[in-house]
Amino acid sequence: MSEQKVDPFMALMGLLFKPHPWHGISIGSRAPEQVTVYIEILPTDTLKYEIDKTTGFLTVDRPQQYSNVCPSLYGFVPQTFCAEQVAAFCASKTGREGIVGDGDPLDICVLTEKTIAHSDILLQAVPIGGLRMIDGDEADDKIIAVLAGDAAYGRYREIEDCPAGLVKRLEHYFLTYKQAPDAESPMCEVTHIYGQREAFEVIQRSQEDYRRRFAGLEGLLTTALRG
Repeated sequence: MSEQKVDPFMALMGLLFKPHPWHGISIGSRAPEQVTVYIEILPTDTLKYEIDKTTGFLTVDRPQQYSNVCPSLYGFVPQTFCAEQVAAFCASKTGREGIVGDGDPLDICVLTEKTIAHSDILLQAVPIGGLRMIDGDEADDKIIAVLAGDAAYGRYREIEDCPAGLVKRLEHYFLTYKQAPDAESPMCEVTHIYGQREAFEVIQRSQEDYRRRFAGLEGLLTTALRG
């Protein structure tokens, strides 16, 4: 396995502190074809875990309120952010006006045959497609990927390679995970299931949104350390 080049500043930060999973971990030099993923939730979890954006600790967001559970590993892509660029792409594909980014790192589902015992881990994944989800007026894409090197899923390169029932399970989960049984109208909508090419576009746009939102972050940290 070839060694990935590491920025000297980030290497120093890694020696001094545990890196923040959102800001301190690289997306990977092969993005968008292969990306680093931070896993927050497992298919066996009955609690919804979410990274605390301030501290970087994995926290309990809430107990799962209903019977559905996430059918895959679930987390986010480090050093991504869903804002203007991601929202504009969603708007162009749906013809909707008033779409905004959800202000979070880019969500990702990772398929694997392996049983993983706990979250709060990093792994390498290959994006193969995604769900174009709108939550209210917010673009909330869910990238679908496979664990790099996975024996069962690792050769998938397009969403069409997945069994249709598996994609439907993912879609059903995100359409219902916030939905009370007696709700009169759905909170979330999946407008499209898209392939690898669009997934790459969403990832690259989320990288651009991150660079715009957090421009100068490295310089601020360097100044703080020297001060």
